[in-house]
Amino acid sequence: MIRDDVGAVLEVYFRQCSVLVTARDIAVMAATLANRGTNPVTGEHVMTPYAISRTLSVMTSSGMYDYAGEWIYRVGIPAKSGVGGGILAALPARLGLGSYSPRLDKHGNSVRGIKVCETLSSHYDLHMLNRSDDARNSIIADYDIGKSPSRRSRRPHERKILAAHRQAVRIIELVGTLTFSGIDYVSRQLAAKPRPQFVIFDLHRVAAMTRAGARLLAEEFRELARLHVTVILSGIKRSSADWKMIKEWAGGISNLRDFYLLDAAIEWAEDQVVYRHGGAIDFHEITELSEQPLLAGLTSEELAGLAALGAIRSYRPGEKIVAAGEPAVSLFFLKSGVVHVTLPDGVRLATLAAGMAFGEMALLETHRSADVLADLSATALEVPLRAFERFRDQHPRTGERIMRNLAQLLADRLIVANTKVDLLTTK
Repeated sequence: MIRDDVGAVLEVYFRQCSVLVTARDIAVMAATLANRGTNPVTGEHVMTPYAISRTLSVMTSSGMYDYAGEWIYRVGIPAKSGVGGGILAALPARLGLGSYSPRLDKHGNSVRGIKVCETLSSHYDLHMLNRSDDARNSIIADYDIGKSPSRRSRRPHERKILAAHRQAVRIIELVGTLTFSGIDYVSRQLAAKPRPQFVIFDLHRVAAMTRAGARLLAEEFRELARLHVTVILSGIKRSSADWKMIKEWAGGISNLRDFYLLDAAIEWAEDQVVYRHGGAIDFHEITELSEQPLLAGLTSEELAGLAALGAIRSYRPGEKIVAAGEPAVSLFFLKSGVVHVTLPDGVRLATLAAGMAFGEMALLETHRSADVLADLSATALEVPLRAFERFRDQHPRTGERIMRNLAQLLADRLIVANTKVDLLTTK
């Protein structure tokens, strides 16, 4: 029963029926419903999840008039038709469809529009009750630090501790849309293996997260906290809507950490494992050339001769030591401190501690391919490339050994890279 003024109600109805649109306009409207209220063309968010779920519910139950039941049976996409000949169909998280053909059937629906939608649904398997989503696809990689450690170079005693406790840090890389079923699968996978000390959830491949998924994820965090497991998030910005949604449910959890870069998260967890098992990470320790992997096997006389070629340089925290694109004119042997090797866009390639060399690719390349910045105060022996080349010419066997060491270092890096690729491509 209409309780309001009939004329005013009909006026609103007729105005709605008189909106001039094209089939493309209808498709954009449908895609906005399917895209959680965000217009896919403009990027503007125009509808709330509440409004979308209620609108799609009405479209499913009665959007096609008396043909609604048959429509859901045959097409299976929430839709609304108009007596002008248009059909708007929206399949959540999949697509929006708009069609126009003015000839109507006895129910007031477009005859050709129905045929088109039936054909598309059948051809592309679009029926909403015939979904093929598999919760197992929520995890793209699941591994420990034994299979893929951080890019930080480690001293021998650190490597020994981390090798003995490789299962203490578990990394789970997630992908796609995180829903209730996806997080439930993640929880079961966590419970199926020995409990680690740290769990890293990497979210940088996560396209979206439902509220139910965020809530269940937060509940998993709380359960892990109860078991004294530290949870670390990576790949998510604190300014993002997903982060705010997670914090809404996970607020107050004391053992929750976050790093934007996955490698930084793994490095932090590794440091904690080293500390917990009696190790120490001394950023100010002074190392000798004999500890350099690039110079392994050289005699004390050869090392002394090499040291005489260079000069000790000191760098402030944050100072750029090497810039990508500049000529490669020297090698560096880090004696103390820590440096980061990064691409120009900020992606970190490695973290090097005292006892490691950088700029060694000058032996193979004419220009620098990455930036090197001091993380903490650092000192390094800088050896001019020309002096180094003369030293190799004067000591051919020593030069051959250095190049073999370089080949071994490059091979080790390639093995690490291949292992990471295998983790991401092998289920």
